[in-house]
Amino acid sequence: MFLRNAWYIAAWDREVGRKLLARTILNQPVVLYRKSDRTPVALEDRCCHRQLPLSMGVLIDDDLRCGYHGLRFDASGACVGIPSQSSIPPQARVRSFPVVERWNWIWIWMGDAARADPDLIPNLWWADHPDWTCSRPDMFTLNCNYRLIADNVLDGTHLTYVHSSSIGTSAIAEVEPKTDREGRLVRVTRWILDRPPPPMYKEAGGFAGNVDRWAIVEHQPPCYSVNFAGCVEVGYGGPQGDRNKSSTKVELVALSMPTPETDKTTHYFFAFSRAFGHNDPAVEKMFSQTMVDVFREDIVILEAQQRMMDRNPDSPQVNIKVDAASIHARRMLDGMTAAEQGA
Repeated sequence: MFLRNAWYIAAWDREVGRKLLARTILNQPVVLYRKSDRTPVALEDRCCHRQLPLSMGVLIDDDLRCGYHGLRFDASGACVGIPSQSSIPPQARVRSFPVVERWNWIWIWMGDAARADPDLIPNLWWADHPDWTCSRPDMFTLNCNYRLIADNVLDGTHLTYVHSSSIGTSAIAEVEPKTDREGRLVRVTRWILDRPPPPMYKEAGGFAGNVDRWAIVEHQPPCYSVNFAGCVEVGYGGPQGDRNKSSTKVELVALSMPTPETDKTTHYFFAFSRAFGHNDPAVEKMFSQTMVDVFREDIVILEAQQRMMDRNPDSPQVNIKVDAASIHARRMLDGMTAAEQGA
């Protein structure tokens, strides 16, 4: 089951144009395009006549014409033309999904259209703020359930073992995280004080010695995660430290926004916003290429997990202390989904 009354990312804004884009979201085939005025549209990717995917058709002005028998559908999903007949059956229509363009993404609402409130889209202002530079890599489609991605982001311990050559150090696993729940938000906080910086942060900031480091993740259901990370000189970090007084600072925000494709596949959208290294080609390469390679290391782990779970679906799993945040997040989402299904 999926939580349907929620916003999910359907595509990057750059992916959607006058060329039809087919994408499956929550097991539902969808076709995306833009009208001539650049307004994004999302329709059910299925002709109501003989079920051919509408993404195999063409745009005629702002209407989508089926590639099989030529039925034309407007942006609301209503059939507005059938070759060789003037009358149109009232049931000749396909579903239209609410969409909003924000933070360089196209967001889609898969549930009750009457409840599609744009104010429920998470505030990801770091992606579009003049004081921050945002790197926007292409989406990956992973062979795993989307909840495994949330587990991965909420558990920073894996950085020590999966990302030891880039953003992981032994100190991450040695520091016990603090887990908080505030309404529909789960937060995990780690402060790693007076310890060596990870290789990637050392290169980015040019730190000569130890640093104060932070790793804070905030997660909201169904699948929004914001990872606050960075390093400053020793003495300027910690909950009471003034990071702005450090002469050297690496500060970034990783936006992790997976969208379920099916029960076992996920469209993984992510972006990196940074408050340093503006207009620096070397730093931009670090976040548009090197950091993407870091995420690829996660993909290997996540897809291997899914394969083993599929092979042994009844195998027991043991929870440990660092799982507290992911357990909170899963229970929260389960409760919201159950309430929606019951309603």
